[in-house]
Amino acid sequence: APPECPFCGEAAGRELEEHVRARHGHLLGAPGAGNGEQLYECPMCSLTCTNIQILEEHVDLHLEEHNFSEGIGMFHCDEDLELAQQLQTEEDEWQRSEEEKREREEFKKLQRQYGLDNSGGFKQQFLKNMEREVDRGRMQPFEYHKRKADMMESLASGIDDGKTKTSGVIEALCKYYQNENKDVRRVWLSAGVDHFHSSLGDRGWGCGYRNFQMLLSSLLRNSVYNDCLRDATLIPSIPKIQSMIEDAWREGFDPHGASHFNNRLHDSKAWIGACEIYSLLTSLRIKCQIIDFHKPTGPMGTHPRLFEWILHYYSKDNEGGAKVACTSKPPIYLQHQGHSRTIVGIEEKKNKSLCLLLFDPGCSSQQMQKLLKQNCDGTGLKLLRKFVGSLKEKQYQIVAVDGVLSLEEKAARCQASQVLTSEKIP
Repeated sequence: APPECPFCGEAAGRELEEHVRARHGHLLGAPGAGNGEQLYECPMCSLTCTNIQILEEHVDLHLEEHNFSEGIGMFHCDEDLELAQQLQTEEDEWQRSEEEKREREEFKKLQRQYGLDNSGGFKQQFLKNMEREVDRGRMQPFEYHKRKADMMESLASGIDDGKTKTSGVIEALCKYYQNENKDVRRVWLSAGVDHFHSSLGDRGWGCGYRNFQMLLSSLLRNSVYNDCLRDATLIPSIPKIQSMIEDAWREGFDPHGASHFNNRLHDSKAWIGACEIYSLLTSLRIKCQIIDFHKPTGPMGTHPRLFEWILHYYSKDNEGGAKVACTSKPPIYLQHQGHSRTIVGIEEKKNKSLCLLLFDPGCSSQQMQKLLKQNCDGTGLKLLRKFVGSLKEKQYQIVAVDGVLSLEEKAARCQASQVLTSEKIP
């Protein structure tokens, strides 16, 4: 607050000295105490002087002291403000730094999760996991060297070594359903689908590639696709599939998706999804479509429309007839957040409820072998069966194959994939 005049209490500010002299100079002198001398009392400290000049000097000292104190106060005020601003700036910079650090860590985490961290691909993971098995005593050194040689041969040829493949499951299912008389009214199955599971080289990220191998195993047995698959007569290895997708990108398919992977999959552990499967199949002139079930269509977050679509897919050309329909329909690629599987058929129960039959790359060969037993009692089907209440992810996408494309149709789809959108089920 500005200083007040000691005589009248008025706020005088920095002009206190001039105010005192101009307004109250006449009060600086006062009568003596009976000795005949003129006494002068200081208005600030009550000091009594006999000389007016001495009093004026004394008052000047008070005023100078006041002005000095005020200046010190202003100096400290400015200094405090500058310090507060500096501290706030440092706090803002620290918060920005921490936010950038968190964003970098999250980005690196996502890169690791989706195999985009430049940590190597199938070959590097395969060798690393085998070395770990040897260190833990679960693999002998001679087995390590043999499997390494087999793996290197598979990579050189681009052909899958077949060590994770289980054949004959569809045939075993046909026999089972022909003898099953409890609650299945009808069942439709895709023909000739081999099961492929993840290996030491792709565990944790290879489901999309393994599902493509399952789909391709059925297409290779179907004469409709002989012409467009004459260059892929055997099941390709995962690194070869990665190169095939890169080839599709170079043709111009899905440039937006390609940029997500920096146009490179080979020697990475990158996850792939429905768009990459679509681009690869279309580049091979295989006619397919992506159907997006982008939200639940039933109670409790379920997707009955998905089940109805699958039933129509299998039954539209196979209505009536035998209880077990081993159709010529290719299996369907099924994608949801974090995982993908292959639909190989659908059951219709006597109460009209539906049940999908899925091949999961996460199931081992040992588990799938149980389905090959002649005396199968149906307990092994728990691995395959998924009822409406079992599929409750927020969103599902499927890739369904339906014929062959001409060269002109392939070119048109390549151009359309520049703005690729899936068909959404409302």
